[in-house]
Amino acid sequence: MPAATQDRPTAQAARTPLVVRLLVLATFVVILNETLMINAIPRLMESLQVTEQAAQWVSTAFMLTMAAVIPISGWFLQRVTTRQGYAIAMGVFLAGTAICAAAPIFPILLVGRIVQAAGTAVMMPLLMTTLMTVVPEQDRGRVMGNVTLAISVAPALGPAVSGLILQLGSWRLLFVAVLPIAGAVTYFGLRQMTNIGEPQVSSIDWYSAVAATLGFGSLVYGLSLFGERQPDLGIVFVIAGAATITFFVLRQLKLQRTGAPLMDLRTLTNRTFTLALALLCIGMLAMLGSMILLPLYLQNLRGLTPLETGLLLMPGGLAMGLLGPTVGKLYDRLGSRPLVIPGAIGMVLSLAGFTQVSSSMPYWQVLGLHALLMVSLAATFTPLFTLGMGALPPNLYPHGSSILGTLQQVAAALGTALVVTVMSARATHLVSDGVGAAAAQLSGMRLAFIVATVIAVATIVVAVMLPSRTNTAAGAEAHAH
Repeated sequence: MPAATQDRPTAQAARTPLVVRLLVLATFVVILNETLMINAIPRLMESLQVTEQAAQWVSTAFMLTMAAVIPISGWFLQRVTTRQGYAIAMGVFLAGTAICAAAPIFPILLVGRIVQAAGTAVMMPLLMTTLMTVVPEQDRGRVMGNVTLAISVAPALGPAVSGLILQLGSWRLLFVAVLPIAGAVTYFGLRQMTNIGEPQVSSIDWYSAVAATLGFGSLVYGLSLFGERQPDLGIVFVIAGAATITFFVLRQLKLQRTGAPLMDLRTLTNRTFTLALALLCIGMLAMLGSMILLPLYLQNLRGLTPLETGLLLMPGGLAMGLLGPTVGKLYDRLGSRPLVIPGAIGMVLSLAGFTQVSSSMPYWQVLGLHALLMVSLAATFTPLFTLGMGALPPNLYPHGSSILGTLQQVAAALGTALVVTVMSARATHLVSDGVGAAAAQLSGMRLAFIVATVIAVATIVVAVMLPSRTNTAAGAEAHAH
């Protein structure tokens, strides 16, 4: 992608390139859709006559598909132009949305969600790779901050938006509402989109592609079974997934010596990228764990409606997103450590605060702790994306973004599985000892938050090890011209 970058004047450093803004808008639409279904589970159960476990698959299948498709996205994005990648990703997403809106039975709805997720899985690496290619190094923090705004606000708005739409009518409205918006974004995006760099013709190793799909898919599915309280089957799929991923890793190491690997693992030999990746995954685990536990706590134990829950948790998500640009500018000025270390400490403190949840904890306290967690994640995510990706040479950007995306899906599944398994095991044990169901579930939630807090302490240790900036002298020289 070199030629495209060099004719961009340095004056553009002052504002976000149009191609990145278009990709951010499209990514916002597809990610908003990911959390729209959270409130729709009861309505789906009633409308399509399915059990709660089956209805949960609208989320599980989405996550599974993301984990399976993202590893192949690095190879795919090297073969196509920016416009082609955008058109394919949004076209697939639109097709999936239309299938969901018209689905007469649950299996067809599930197929639609899988098709949607395949489009979404390409958008994130496409956005990251394009951003790293067209934005000068000294300006990446600010631009990545704008990306964080879109990526963070979308999941925060999802439950509240779906709560409002579900007040108006059927769950189908969730997809009907997204369809024209996504269509308009696709149409205007393609009119304005410019190609960045030239596609590279490369072959794909199908053994690697199948191993990545089965390995990461099995791992995420196994972890989701723990979340659905089926640990025995979960262990089988986790072991099978881990074994297949081991084969995949060995295959990539061999291909690195003889040809083009599907996912270039030399990215992981970069210390800065690997540290940033570890921090991002732990942060994702903490965020998804709290996103699962807090609605359960507020709805099952405190009696709030899904809409009230969404509105209570919305300020934290909005704060995270709106702080993104400010954090990005601070990163450009100060580097990563003054932001990431306080962010990691704030994450631990907020999770520690949630270990004290009770049947009478004031709502303002829940809102405050959740806002602290989201602000802390905002202070870490933007610098970590920028620092981690910036530490890689340009030819590894597609591989770095696909590794980031894949492991974030695995961390999200692990976070969900971990907190639900800990909570359920504790609650079941207490109920068998004669404790009331509500008190047992509350105790289980406290223990789950304790486990999340202990894991989050590791982020402080990793944050201290991070460099403040990437050592890319070559990049600095290029921007000086």
